[in-house]
Amino acid sequence: MDDSRSRKTASSFLFKVMESVGTQGVSFVVSLLLARLLSPSDYGVLSMLMVFVAVAQVFVQSGLNTALIQKKEVDETDLSSVFAVSLGMAVALYALLFALSPWIASFFRMPALQSTLRVMALVLLPGALISVQNAVVARQMAFRRLMAASLCATVLSGTVGVCMALGGAGYWALVAQQLTNQFSLAILLLVLVRWRPRRRFSLARVQKLIGFGWKLLASSLLDTGYANLRSAVIGRQFSDAALAFYTRGKQFPELMMNAVNGSIQSVMLPVLSEQQDEPGRMKQLMRRSVMLSSFLVAPMMAGLAAVAEPLIRLLLTEQWLPCVPFLQLCCIDFAFYPIHTANLQAINAKGRSDVFLKLEIIKKSYGLLILLVTALCFDSVLAIAWGGVISTLISAVVNAHPNKRLLQYGYLEQMHDILPSILLSLVMFGAVSAMNALALPAPVLLVLQVAAGAAVYGGLAWLLRLESLQYLLQTVRRLRKRG
Repeated sequence: MDDSRSRKTASSFLFKVMESVGTQGVSFVVSLLLARLLSPSDYGVLSMLMVFVAVAQVFVQSGLNTALIQKKEVDETDLSSVFAVSLGMAVALYALLFALSPWIASFFRMPALQSTLRVMALVLLPGALISVQNAVVARQMAFRRLMAASLCATVLSGTVGVCMALGGAGYWALVAQQLTNQFSLAILLLVLVRWRPRRRFSLARVQKLIGFGWKLLASSLLDTGYANLRSAVIGRQFSDAALAFYTRGKQFPELMMNAVNGSIQSVMLPVLSEQQDEPGRMKQLMRRSVMLSSFLVAPMMAGLAAVAEPLIRLLLTEQWLPCVPFLQLCCIDFAFYPIHTANLQAINAKGRSDVFLKLEIIKKSYGLLILLVTALCFDSVLAIAWGGVISTLISAVVNAHPNKRLLQYGYLEQMHDILPSILLSLVMFGAVSAMNALALPAPVLLVLQVAAGAAVYGGLAWLLRLESLQYLLQTVRRLRKRG
């Protein structure tokens, strides 16, 4: 990779991180305000809505978004054809959800789902446009424009949600927030990215893209369906409040993980795709991605798990304390996501969607078995959450297996690369957890814990001269020189 391309990659990564951190940060503040204004039951309704909308959104994207990014050369006919297919799918799925909403509300014993699902499903329509726009952004490495659009849409939708919650709208405030975010994001990207759908359509082009994308669609359906099945089981077997506590516990670590690891992997897919014919170079890039993501994500998860109770008590009030054990379990879960995403992105970049699909079938087979055992044998939401953690740990091995052959970068070598970050994070977790015994006000305690955690982790990484820290510092220096 030449120097100019390296600088562009580093710059794209910077703007993607800024976009993720900015939007996640604003979303976090908004969610805190809404959590104080709304009840756990209100969030339970939204969580159940998202089960069906998330699955429908997979169909709208149809795996063609990734196919557009992975394809070496793309023109206007490809983009407009994919948009037409995605929009047609969105309209059809909206009609289906509209018709099924009474049955869904009756099955889950949530009467509010009938009307709210019919409104919430409207997010599928702008989703068709956003899907193609995101592919254009990734191909052009125009993450600076995505950052501006995402931040504006998040601020606008957050304002709408908070204002409606203050007005007593209840769960409708959450629905309005989601709709405003997607519609405003689509409009802003039309202005900033400057790509417009044209009256061009080629069935042959679509069929070629589907040749790669259908396997990703099937994989995404398995992944999204499985992920939301756990929420559906909790919502059906327990109360909507129990579902809200589980979802809220997952939200905090997921938000932090997406801000860092999601940013790295969004940039790495187009970069790895360019190097798909050079396995050695791909391995080098993937290894740096795994190490850098783990170096940043692992201490975040360990620190968040250690301060979970005082953090929830301070930010969300005591009514949300039941979400603490779910938050801590999800921290274990997300700590290993850098391995998952890096391996899967490399497989996508190689154009091996067939391998991707096989992996999803294997993972969801034992994942479904674990879910059935925990749901049927234990009358506990916590047991179901533990099942998710066990499934994730097994999946880390499964996802890494193909790249031992494709890139000569197997699970043991990957674990060797992230083990230093994991071990230092565990040391930091012990030190920060011990401070919970201090009889201090929650705000003071949290400040001291964050400072102590950063000092312990950063100090040990510096003393041990971790390779991941050295690479991070080199990346920062390059960005400073470029600035």
